[in-house]
Amino acid sequence: MTPAGFVHIYTGNGKGKTTASLGLALRAVGAGKKVFIGQFVKHGDYSEVVAIRKYLPDINIKQFGLDSFIIGEPTQDDYQVARAGLSEIKTVMASGEYDMVILDEINIALYFKLFTVREVVDLIGTRPTGVEVVLTGRNAPKELIDIADLVTEMKEVKHYFSTGIQAREGIEF
Repeated sequence: MTPAGFVHIYTGNGKGKTTASLGLALRAVGAGKKVFIGQFVKHGDYSEVVAIRKYLPDINIKQFGLDSFIIGEPTQDDYQVARAGLSEIKTVMASGEYDMVILDEINIALYFKLFTVREVVDLIGTRPTGVEVVLTGRNAPKELIDIADLVTEMKEVKHYFSTGIQAREGIEF
């Protein structure tokens, strides 16, 4: 019998963390599984959000962010939205309705201390048997890496951003 309910982390400075989790979600839906994606520190109609809502009814995606503060500091509203998102994820996880729960950019939310690593570790510990959990974002904390079953670090070797190319719709967002 194949074990189920692993914890995955996609981290590092290279491109592809969210993309890897979305590929895993697509594979899960193809196998008849239901997926919930909670996107932290993100807000807006990114191309993946539009595609999921249009074509993939077995994926529920919700954003728990406001306008990006990555170039500044989070506001009190950013903290409130992130904390409300974490609370909603607890309810989603406990419901048993989803086979996979993806916490996109949760490591960034942790980096900015929108909530604590302990809260995320506790959340993961309460998941029902068989629920696969995927965490993405740069700077994955050691405590999460220690409890994960799979950790992939995306390493930037070369990126066209360094030549001044801006993010492109359908490729980076």
